[in-house]
Amino acid sequence: MFSHSITQDIDLSLLLPKDADALFALTDRSRSHLRRFLPWVDAVQSPEHSASFIQAGLNQLQQNNGFQLGIWHQGALAGVIGLHYINHANRSTSIGYWLGDGFEGNGLITESCRALIDYMRREFRINRIEIRCAVENERSRAVPERLGMTHEGRIRQAEWLYDHFVDHDIYASVAEEDSPSV
Repeated sequence: MFSHSITQDIDLSLLLPKDADALFALTDRSRSHLRRFLPWVDAVQSPEHSASFIQAGLNQLQQNNGFQLGIWHQGALAGVIGLHYINHANRSTSIGYWLGDGFEGNGLITESCRALIDYMRREFRINRIEIRCAVENERSRAVPERLGMTHEGRIRQAEWLYDHFVDHDIYASVAEEDSPSV
């Protein structure tokens, strides 16, 4: 999964140090859009911060504990999708994702999640895959719903978002329940 074409217009590839400037530029021009639901946006103030994120993703990969991929749409960096961790003992993981402003509505996240879930099932034999979304983030919640993932519940005050707590909805897919849509 370190480079994978999903469609003619959508590619996933491992984020590398050479992508730091593009990642920072995408984050910077999408600040107000991303800040609504992501707590880390204000801390990203330079390409060096993006480079640190990329290096952390490469460290994850080296430790066999996940990875971070760039989502490329028609050759432009559109967002990020990755794994928060891989729990090998329990064969489970959690997916996180975001898109820059202007890239929503093209199916990029849904298709990227579908490809990542398929890859994790095939290559890592992962059984349980979770996606957690802020309750108010309707676009993000629509992704696991489109994929046929089960809504398992809500975690109250799950995340501190700058000046308030937000609740998260938890969606999961387990291998035995996968439908053709996943």
